[in-house]
Amino acid sequence: MKTLVVANGGLGNGVSREELSAALQEMGELETLIMHPHKPYAFVTYRSEESARKAHIRLNGEKLECRESSVTLYLSYVNSVTCEEEVSVSLPDGLALVEDFVSQEEEALLLAAIDWSSTNDDFTAKKALKHRKVKHYGFEFRYDNNNVDKDKPLAAGIPQECLPVLERCVKDKHIDILPDQLTVNQYESGQGIPPHVDTHSAFEDTILSLSLGAMTVMEFRHPDGRLVAVVLPGRSLLVMKGESRYLWTHGITPRKFDTVPACGPQSSARTAPDLSAYSHLTLSKRDTRTSLTFRKIRHEPCGCAFPSACDSQVAPPAPSPPSLPCCHADAALLEEEYVHRVYDAIASHFSSTRHSPWPRVCHFLSTLPAGAVLADVGCGNGKYLGLNPEVMAVGCDRSSALVQICVQRGFQAFVSDALRVPLRTASCDACISIAVIHHFSTQERRLAAVRELVRLLKPGGRALIYVWAFEQEYKKQRSKYLKEHPEKHSPTENTETTGSSQGAHGESSIHTSRHLEDIQDASDSKLGVHTNRTAFNTQDLLVPWHLKEGKKRVEEELREGERKDEAREKSTKTSGSSSIAKLGCNPDPSSGFLSNTDSGSGLDTSAATASPYSKNGASGDTTQTSSSALQSESESNAAPVFHRYYHVFQQGELEQLCSQEAGVTLQSSYHDQGNWCVILVKKALGT
Repeated sequence: MKTLVVANGGLGNGVSREELSAALQEMGELETLIMHPHKPYAFVTYRSEESARKAHIRLNGEKLECRESSVTLYLSYVNSVTCEEEVSVSLPDGLALVEDFVSQEEEALLLAAIDWSSTNDDFTAKKALKHRKVKHYGFEFRYDNNNVDKDKPLAAGIPQECLPVLERCVKDKHIDILPDQLTVNQYESGQGIPPHVDTHSAFEDTILSLSLGAMTVMEFRHPDGRLVAVVLPGRSLLVMKGESRYLWTHGITPRKFDTVPACGPQSSARTAPDLSAYSHLTLSKRDTRTSLTFRKIRHEPCGCAFPSACDSQVAPPAPSPPSLPCCHADAALLEEEYVHRVYDAIASHFSSTRHSPWPRVCHFLSTLPAGAVLADVGCGNGKYLGLNPEVMAVGCDRSSALVQICVQRGFQAFVSDALRVPLRTASCDACISIAVIHHFSTQERRLAAVRELVRLLKPGGRALIYVWAFEQEYKKQRSKYLKEHPEKHSPTENTETTGSSQGAHGESSIHTSRHLEDIQDASDSKLGVHTNRTAFNTQDLLVPWHLKEGKKRVEEELREGERKDEAREKSTKTSGSSSIAKLGCNPDPSSGFLSNTDSGSGLDTSAATASPYSKNGASGDTTQTSSSALQSESESNAAPVFHRYYHVFQQGELEQLCSQEAGVTLQSSYHDQGNWCVILVKKALGT
């Protein structure tokens, strides 16, 4: 046999093709090396069986030093691997990419012309947004109203150094007339910009974006869900016209590495490699990138052919709220829109409010023996992964943004749907599922999530499951969620649980409360919007998440979260005990649930995704937002509202659900600060 699977050696856990290939080639000549996007494993086929045998013996269990971490490789034989034909996808209509549009000398000249050290902010309307630096020339894009004050040009026009480049754009017919507005965005590694469409009423059709410095990947998404990832090399020019400018959102996911084709950035001027299906991929480390986005100010209302996305034209009627799903496909769509996308969009803010572990979860973790294998399915920001240093803990979450936070904190985590966890059957001594299963929208899918946990357990292994309870008052005790009177509480409180059920990529569903609440009683099958800090009146509902309530509070909360993380990590490192106190848990049970209910924001924007309830605006790499409008955190007063789907469990419902899985026994069940909780034990084989 010549083919091996290399576990722990994939793009998904930070190993590049070059790093892995170099180690594998020391054992012999390679025939193929397949690395799928976001996967923590790879497949290698050697030219000879002897080389494969040598690799299996010498590399199994060996550490591979990567750029920012080290991983331990585990190799195993496989019969064969099917390598699908790599395909390309068409670029959005009206989108074109011109590589090497400027020379290295022109790039240096343009970068020197952008003086970030200038103290005269009014001259170029320089802004320091949370996730990037911005300067405007010609006209300032206003984040408070998502438009341009066309009667107040800035003192600084477009720099003279840009004119030769713009004249070449006109000569090459990329644009018909010279632009009069320039927005410069500077991104450091790990920074990005939310999906958006540039405001129709602010700018004319063609938009030019010149990338200087490091390479990045920009994602274009059509309202029907189609996604095209476009690799933007340094010194390339992106031209957006027509549909690509007016209808498709574009954005850059904040991360430190991009998954890109190993052979080169782009297939052709009109196509892009389908990165979701490619196997000849590698990692590209991000560095400082500066984008120059040129536009022409519009002085008449926009009359484009895309009225559904146009702020100049009559807005479409507000859609009805979502309904309860009636089939598996509807359930998956509902969860994608109202769970996955939301958690990816709010990940930074969500993580900043999730730093106090719940005491009874800590107690469960403290009972695990040294060397036990723990899987945290739906791990969120990983706050439980490092609590017991004596166990081998691995987490997974459907939200790639939350998994990235876990990785940055030094935890082992990967992206996975909670219904299909890529771990071997009977490989775990314990599993935890904290505030996850209530995000599944049908009984069948909730049961499937329980069965997946059981599949992972070894015989005798235990699973701890927490779900949000319908009964927020139990045995005459109100949960912390209800302890304060609702009328005394800010309506912008984010009151609820931890990790995302399965998480998501891309932009998020934003439906503002006032619109949904007005229509929530239209039909019995429609999902209503819950009022935070009040008792539940239905089991299936949408729970608001208010993204922010002021920059100062946000920064204070983030600093407080970082201090708690550092204190807990220090405590964990200096402790060999697995008691609750030494796991860094708060022993006060009343503070275990919803102890961090804030409305600060970890993002630099205030609304996200093409939502019919959102105001059109601009915020972009090619300026500032639009129909998926995320306003600047530092300049917008409105708090954006995301809605997450929940099924809150009634008393006895969780036990009844688990009883349908014959392979487990119920060890215990209890109510913990507004949650129903069970501990399951997997039966031995044959019992």
